[in-house]
Amino acid sequence: MGSITPPGSALMRRLRRGAPGRSRLVLAAVLFLAFLATFAVDWAVSPAAEAATSTTSSTTSSTSSVTAGSVTASSSSPASAPASAPASTGPCTVSPTNGCIRGTILDSERKPAKGIDVDVSGPGGFAQTASTDDTGRWSVSVTTAGQYTVSVDQGSLPKGQYLTNAADADRKVNATLNANVGQIFQLSDQQGATTDTDSSSLTFARAWQQLASGIRLGLLIALASVGLSLIYGTTGLSSFSHGEQVTLGGLLAYVFANQLGWNIWVTGIVVTLLCAATGYLQDAAIWKPLRRKRISLTQLMIVTIGLSIAAQYAFQYFFGASTVRIQQGNPETVTFAGLTLTVQSYVAMAIALVVLVGTGLFLAKTRFGRATRAVSDNPALAAASGIDVDRVIRFVWTLAAGLAGLSGVMLGLVLNGVNWQTGLQLLLLMFASVTLGGLGTAYGALVGSMIIGIVVELTNLVLPGDFKYATALVILILILLFRPQGIFGRAERIG
Repeated sequence: MGSITPPGSALMRRLRRGAPGRSRLVLAAVLFLAFLATFAVDWAVSPAAEAATSTTSSTTSSTSSVTAGSVTASSSSPASAPASAPASTGPCTVSPTNGCIRGTILDSERKPAKGIDVDVSGPGGFAQTASTDDTGRWSVSVTTAGQYTVSVDQGSLPKGQYLTNAADADRKVNATLNANVGQIFQLSDQQGATTDTDSSSLTFARAWQQLASGIRLGLLIALASVGLSLIYGTTGLSSFSHGEQVTLGGLLAYVFANQLGWNIWVTGIVVTLLCAATGYLQDAAIWKPLRRKRISLTQLMIVTIGLSIAAQYAFQYFFGASTVRIQQGNPETVTFAGLTLTVQSYVAMAIALVVLVGTGLFLAKTRFGRATRAVSDNPALAAASGIDVDRVIRFVWTLAAGLAGLSGVMLGLVLNGVNWQTGLQLLLLMFASVTLGGLGTAYGALVGSMIIGIVVELTNLVLPGDFKYATALVILILILLFRPQGIFGRAERIG
């Protein structure tokens, strides 16, 4: 005798089977709303920028008309050449309608040189003079893109100071709108001094300065590399889109701190939390469903490459291809123990050190941290012992994205700018650091990052600066040839 199915039970079974599908629809809706929110922020910021630009333009035009009237009233004969503008000591801020030519002049003892006049001339008869302030900085605002000539008035140099490379006193720079361009002038206590020998000579002072820069770079790379290593350890996936998490952190910091005027500390906290949320959503909407379908690691890696490319061009669409600054003001420098670094560099190094130590203590001392390390060592055994592997992996994606976002904020402040390719440029350094330290080990990623950062910066002592990132590729090849498991990795038998 056949069983009688109660009315509606088949429909209820179908609905229960469709529950995961409904959850995916909800997650897709959340991602779509997040995209709309990003577009709304960009739309809201653009009118404000245009309003500020129009106000600046109207003020500039009014000032120009008053100046022109004054010149006409006080001059009885036509000028054969445009008159130079008065010396300017005020800071320049870039905008869509103007760019900045700036620099810092230090004396032979590496102290700020005040009151030195810098002449800038360019297209359309442009001529302006800027004077260095108490910190040795000078800047000139230009409203037309093109080639400008920058020169130091050697008559304004302090007594006993001479311009290095005086034969090349007139420098050419290409200025663009909404961007900064720098020009470096050096002073010496010897007349006729050049940098031909100094730039190629290896001195203790140069090595000490580059070592500090390497430690700084290593700490900031470590923030992102630790998360990248944890992702590989728990999932076996090499995420090529991890660099874009760094870029996202820097660009969000630009929106909140620069465009919306938020406090930089509040900005750093909010950006880190938002980036962590993107990691959570990534695993919920993409990686967990793909894991359940048992997609191979090669296919997952291809997905990360596609996600990386999509994110890069999304950043370029919303923020443009130019470099943007999180803070518009010129960074202050501090000299300590013979090292000259910006205040942002010291603060970023301290924050990175505290966060990395905190992350290490969390992984070593807490129950969830030990569960994370267990999943990284052997996911199958961890699952058999009662550990929720999916929950641990979700946490790792969240933590990794948050650390990468914080790294992007710190890099944007230290490098004084961030663009849509910042993370891509650092991705090779991150992979080299993770491979050197040992795949899947957080502590190995930290040690590897420090070694890579120091080696890359010390390369500048013997090679041109453009070659320093290629050093990471050489190190990566050597590691794979002689110790593929890395410093802290374990050699495994295959086959």
